[in-house]
Amino acid sequence: MNLFKRAWWRLTGQLGKTAMLIGLFTVICTLVLSGFLIQSAAARAADDAKRKVGVVATMQLDINALINSGGTNAGGGGRPSTIGSKGELRSSLVDHICASSAVTGCNYAVGSVGRPGTGLKLHQPVPTPPGQNAEATDFFSASGIRDLNQEKDFRNGDSKIISGRGITPTSAKDEIVIEERVANDNKIKVGDVVKLKVGEIPADGKQRSDADLSFKVVGIYKNSTADTGAYVPAMMDPANKIYTTPLGSSLLLGKDGTDGILKSATFSLKNPDDLDRLKKDAAAAGVDPKIFPLTVNDKQYQALVGPITRTAGFAGLTVWLVALAGTAILALIIASALRERRKELGILLALGEKKPLLLGQHLVEIFACALIAIGIASAASQALAQPIGDGLLAGEVSSAKDDAGKRTPEQDYSSIGGGTKDDGPQVDPIDSLEVKVGPSDIAQVGVLGLGIAAVATVLPGIRVMRMSPRDILTKGD
Repeated sequence: MNLFKRAWWRLTGQLGKTAMLIGLFTVICTLVLSGFLIQSAAARAADDAKRKVGVVATMQLDINALINSGGTNAGGGGRPSTIGSKGELRSSLVDHICASSAVTGCNYAVGSVGRPGTGLKLHQPVPTPPGQNAEATDFFSASGIRDLNQEKDFRNGDSKIISGRGITPTSAKDEIVIEERVANDNKIKVGDVVKLKVGEIPADGKQRSDADLSFKVVGIYKNSTADTGAYVPAMMDPANKIYTTPLGSSLLLGKDGTDGILKSATFSLKNPDDLDRLKKDAAAAGVDPKIFPLTVNDKQYQALVGPITRTAGFAGLTVWLVALAGTAILALIIASALRERRKELGILLALGEKKPLLLGQHLVEIFACALIAIGIASAASQALAQPIGDGLLAGEVSSAKDDAGKRTPEQDYSSIGGGTKDDGPQVDPIDSLEVKVGPSDIAQVGVLGLGIAAVATVLPGIRVMRMSPRDILTKGD
């Protein structure tokens, strides 16, 4: 007799046991599919987060590595050692690295100071107190940057352009952006030319140039920090912060302005895994990886996806625990069912039926129950996975926020006066999942569900099939 007919008669003849198997399979498949759906939703959210914030790699001088390599200039005549050309990170070199396929965006800055030139004055709402020498601080704080929009204050909204435009990678070296209060004090508008002088004192003891350097104002910005009403050294006042190009800032350092000397450079990557490719491209451009190491700051990305990654990990663990437990339970149930059917098996074997066909009949019965269960699970899993995923994620987000509140800002000792590191604007963790049932999810649970059915059927079935018809009919349980 055809094994499919016998399987059909068995399933329809004992509807109670068939319903029990379908129900058990439905529970297993629903939990497994819910786990897969949570994992898929987490993966989609993580990919969106990568596109949203990317990953930032920073390249800057390691002074200890430079000293150990002998790259500093020895002092003489009582003068200290200075950083030689080996410790200079030049803008032309970084521009080659910016062209790497691993980089989605890059920025760098040249820190300098400039003295007011002819017809230009600093913003000082409160005069210098009597008897105090302000000569060492009567400067504009100049930052030569590649892209003003990538600067921290402009990213987080503390500063914004109110007239003209900012500095871009294509800006001319004599372009400058000044703060609104300096513009008002000096009656400057976009398009005007201002005069600055070299502020840096040469390390070699030579006299610094006193000639005026002309800069064209291409933009005026507003900083949200208001005047305090108390005396502030000019160079420390946010209003006296000016932005120019790296080459323009190099001019204020007394350099020739043909190649900017950078303090650091940042590279935006699509993925932390792209760091190795960036390092190779940097080495190919001529950068010594020991003197100018690349470090990845993926704190924003981790802050976004940390809770959702842990939620996905828990869901994945649940999938395998349910699969293992389901296999064990089904194997016990099927083993019990086979013992109850030993008389049927013995008679069929005595009549000449092949053992593999008998085992195939049981597989057909279990697979039929599994397929029905997978169909039910496909309809029910999205409704179950959404609240479960949101609940698990809410707990992880709450824990992440509590941990973040207990941490203190990381100090940046590489900058003058210390301060906190620029990790970019603060971001809140992803706190929602968009669960969708897709063909790949159903295929995954189908393969796993049928795999569980096959293992749970074959393992106890092999033991019974190894017995002879006489042993099956005469021996007890």
